[in-house]
Amino acid sequence: MATTVLLIRHAAHGVVDQLLCGRMPGIHLGEAGRRQAEALAARLGGAGLRAIHASPLPRAWATALPIASRHGLRPMASEELIEIDFGAWTGRSFAALGDDPHWRRWNAARAAERPPGGETMQEAGQRAFAFLQRAAAEHPDGVIAAVSHGDVIKAVIARVLGVSVDTHARFEISPASLSRIRLWPDGAKLLSMNELPDE
Repeated sequence: MATTVLLIRHAAHGVVDQLLCGRMPGIHLGEAGRRQAEALAARLGGAGLRAIHASPLPRAWATALPIASRHGLRPMASEELIEIDFGAWTGRSFAALGDDPHWRRWNAARAAERPPGGETMQEAGQRAFAFLQRAAAEHPDGVIAAVSHGDVIKAVIARVLGVSVDTHARFEISPASLSRIRLWPDGAKLLSMNELPDE
């Protein structure tokens, strides 16, 4: 009784490579991101989704809507899929963070290091994976989708593979990418990773 889970990173927004947006409000998909979301929805049109869950942040919700529409579904907001809480780093530019020794330590040891006032990547992966296990149990032998954020998806995949989140820089999860896992009551495996809509 295994469930296929489609892990979808939200599509691109205008500052995706400039700011550590985290949970800051007002970050919406740009024109390129809306095109990515539509292309992803078209690609998944025949996926036979039984449910679609999404981080409540606008960029994830806007990515989920066209996918849900193709399947006659309504996306369900799931706080467990929300972006990592980056605390005091939220909204800072990557250029500014590059000089922060704490930022460099966090990127080298994400299993243990914590953003100031935030959560570890390990904690984010635990909450998201536990949620996906519950959601999968509701749809045995079905297909569900979860629209989340790059580092959260990386943390889930690391958990599936049994590796530390400290390996996060060794694989890519691009905007609007699709990764597939299979979950069953006592196990999980990775089926594919970082598929893009135009592939």
